[in-house]
Amino acid sequence: MVQHRIPKYKDLRPLMNFKTPEFNAKKRRLQGALTIADLRDIAKRRTPKAAFDYTEGAAEAEISLKRARQAFEDIEFTPSILRDVSTVDMSSEVLGGRVALPFGIAPTGFTRMMQTEGEIAGAGAAAAAGIPFSLSTMGTTAIEDVKAANPDGRNWFQLYMWKDRERSMALVDRAAKAGFDTLLVTVDVPVAGARLRDKRNGFSIPPQLTVGTVVNAIPRPEWWINFLTTEPLAFASLDRWSGTVGELLDSMFDPTVTFDDLAWIKQQWPGKLVVKGVQNVDDAKRLADMGVDGITLSNHGGRQLDRAPIPFHLLPDVVREVGKDTEVHLDTGIMSGADIVASIALGAKFTLIGRAYLYGLMAGGRDGVDRTIEILADQIARTMRLLGVKSLDELEPRHVTQLERLVPRQR
Repeated sequence: MVQHRIPKYKDLRPLMNFKTPEFNAKKRRLQGALTIADLRDIAKRRTPKAAFDYTEGAAEAEISLKRARQAFEDIEFTPSILRDVSTVDMSSEVLGGRVALPFGIAPTGFTRMMQTEGEIAGAGAAAAAGIPFSLSTMGTTAIEDVKAANPDGRNWFQLYMWKDRERSMALVDRAAKAGFDTLLVTVDVPVAGARLRDKRNGFSIPPQLTVGTVVNAIPRPEWWINFLTTEPLAFASLDRWSGTVGELLDSMFDPTVTFDDLAWIKQQWPGKLVVKGVQNVDDAKRLADMGVDGITLSNHGGRQLDRAPIPFHLLPDVVREVGKDTEVHLDTGIMSGADIVASIALGAKFTLIGRAYLYGLMAGGRDGVDRTIEILADQIARTMRLLGVKSLDELEPRHVTQLERLVPRQR
């Protein structure tokens, strides 16, 4: 028989350590976010539908994005046991400079529309974490202001080649003078993709106010107060725009850009040059032969060609062909530190996060971006330890198996 007794206080005291309550609502929200998906849920609650959908959405039926994310889920890790992993080193050399973590912040457009701190929050968080920050041509903060927010860190500038070549290169010149060390030339946007969520939402700059917009805004007053009481939305690339996002993009992008144009840009730029939006092995080889410093395997987050190649699936073949001479980077679909570890194991030198960063920004401004980086860094370190590796250099293809779901039909 089990004997019962009245418990004594001295026995209960060690079991009764109450957590100190957090009275700051934003800190409480962010502390409760344990994954990027948690930050996304917070962001969705706090951001109007049109702005959230611009971040969340992709092209047409959004198949490219779903497949990219599924590819990361369809992996199997192979850990090694009985290794000393008391410390792990997540730093590496990327494009001639040291980075503290194997990911940086991707270039994103209309960022202050998502949350008014915008690129300043991203650049400041990147500086604190020791990772690169990328400013988009369609960014909403001036090149010089981003430099001021990240004066000693690494700033990269992303270029869309416009029909107005002189205007494009004026931006490149400003970035060089501001000390940006890397130019990301995005090449997968001859025309804007069909982003149907944006069309259905009437997403425009400035926002179109409809009855639906107002109703959607009622439970999100903080977003509207911040939007209406801060500096009017402006772009790194132009002063103002009145019209839909699709109209703006189609007025800028140049469908005549070729490899010759890229070679000309390379001659103008004094720093490192990375080509973003590579989606097949042959193009990767041609770019490597041109002497670019890096290529980014990307289908633009699924926002351009629907049913585009899956960057994570392309990675092993591209690394095999050009990885010895050219850095191979990766984006699209990354939502966890495990995704980043798998990418590095299969040969990527670096990765970029876009939506994950924006979810953090929408969830809590600069503090939310810091939380994004913290979550991913913790996940990377834990995954490395569980795999039995203590540095990124120890990650190898043997650690990751890509399980087959979509297999080309035999003809």
